[in-house]
Amino acid sequence: MEKHIPLLLCLFLFVFSISSSLHETEARKHSKYKPARIMSLVPRSLYDQIFIHKDNNACPAKGFYPYEAFVEATRWFPRFGSVGNFWTRRREVAAFLAQISHETTGGWATAPDGPYAWGLCFKEEVSPQSNYCDETNKDWPCVPGKSYKGRGPIQLSWNYNYGQAGRALGFDGLQNPELVANNSVLAFKTALWFWMTEQIPKPSCHDVMVNRYRPTKADRAANQTVGYGLVTNIINGGLECGIPGDGRVSDRVGYFQRYAQLFKVNTGSNLDCENQRPFA
Repeated sequence: MEKHIPLLLCLFLFVFSISSSLHETEARKHSKYKPARIMSLVPRSLYDQIFIHKDNNACPAKGFYPYEAFVEATRWFPRFGSVGNFWTRRREVAAFLAQISHETTGGWATAPDGPYAWGLCFKEEVSPQSNYCDETNKDWPCVPGKSYKGRGPIQLSWNYNYGQAGRALGFDGLQNPELVANNSVLAFKTALWFWMTEQIPKPSCHDVMVNRYRPTKADRAANQTVGYGLVTNIINGGLECGIPGDGRVSDRVGYFQRYAQLFKVNTGSNLDCENQRPFA
């Protein structure tokens, strides 16, 4: 046995060095990634035009969603807004901003500048009905006393989402879910993580909006057609989809239509999910 020890040790050191190199390469990719791409798609002037009232005194999230935090968060997700042709990239970014606007909306029917000018008004859910703990999920067990209510631009919810987002982004989402409502860059990172991550049987929102998703036979049977409506199904289909004329879905569509005009792109078809069955 002793004569094999040097060989095993060398093998271990080689594997360890390769693993370390991969992690360092990934870290360097994020640290060196230049955000010029997203800044060209969404210059500060357009960001301010989209989120006219995010820093209004009436918005609890006043000052929490600066342009710099959005740009910095995109450094972690280089494929966001970079896949497909020019118009596809703009449409994806418009769709993302529209969805997070609905999730954090402070608008109402007669609001100044219209109901779709009040995105990013909230940074956490107000008066949650529960602590969003799925006790049946043993992979991501809830920490006693912690609430996994909606926080951040996408209103990240449930223990399993906080746990997975934390693992991907380098924070303890189960122990410290409050960080998502206390750190602007991290808040945007969680929203982009949710947008970019496939969670089977759900595709990623990103793949849907850049036309990389191919519906399965089961998807087609559920009328889960590709388009902005399918993104809504991914985000909150269990509560909003399969319901004719649902006001929440209409609000999401309204934001997207406004932003598509600002980005000078068409919205595509299948904007709502009223005829889709929610994902299981």
